Amino acid sequence: MSAADTPITITTAHRRRLREVWRSAGWPFQDLLEVELLAAGLLERCRMADGRETVRVTDAGVAEIAATLHRNRAARDEHEQLVARVAREMQRAGRVVWRGLSLRARVGECDQDADQARWAMAMPDVYSIRHTTVEAYVEPVVHEIKVRRADLLSDLRQPAKGEAYRWMGGECWYVIRAGIAQPEEVPPAYGVMVAQGDGTLDVARPAPRRAMRLPFAIWMALARATPEPFDDDAQAPLA
Repeated sequence: MSAADTPITITTAHRRRLREVWRSAGWPFQDLLEVELLAAGLLERCRMADGRETVRVTDAGVAEIAATLHRNRAARDEHEQLVARVAREMQRAGRVVWRGLSLRARVGECDQDADQARWAMAMPDVYSIRHTTVEAYVEPVVHEIKVRRADLLSDLRQPAKGEAYRWMGGECWYVIRAGIAQPEEVPPAYGVMVAQGDGTLDVARPAPRRAMRLPFAIWMALARATPEPFDDDAQAPLA
């Protein structure tokens, strides 16, 4: 087989370039990524009346962009469905639940001086506390939801993100769609739940639990945010 007959693997970088060309006037980058897109038939060269050469997305390129959009939309929908499922389970456990919080969290475990602390924005998919009037018993829990392997691995490559989760939660969990990873791939600082196709959530590994009091900054963020509306169907049946 000659080099010309070797199929080109279309990666995320190729698809991103296709979208950039689609949104632009088609000014050529003239790099190797563009060469591969031209060879794959997803881009084509066009010569303007003034002699300038541009590139444009072909019909096959448009189909590739549309397919990428469909896959991304399906993944987002699946992610939101799993987030909602975990939120309902936390409500059934008698907890107050928030989705989509944006919290300023302290990172840098060696930074003991509050004036020298480093801070990062953390956005846990599901955050919950016990419904109690005793501050020491609120037991904050973070659930991070992953339905794609690439998203999980990207998270695990960011230690500051994990520090932020642990700063705001006495328990931290990864909830992963069945098949995207093995529980052993997730560091032992986190619990692991596996979301099965039939809707069940199996605990593959309990989360380490540590006692903690919520930092004042978290209390203020929760006071400004709106918790998930209580789902009557989520109430556990009375014995």
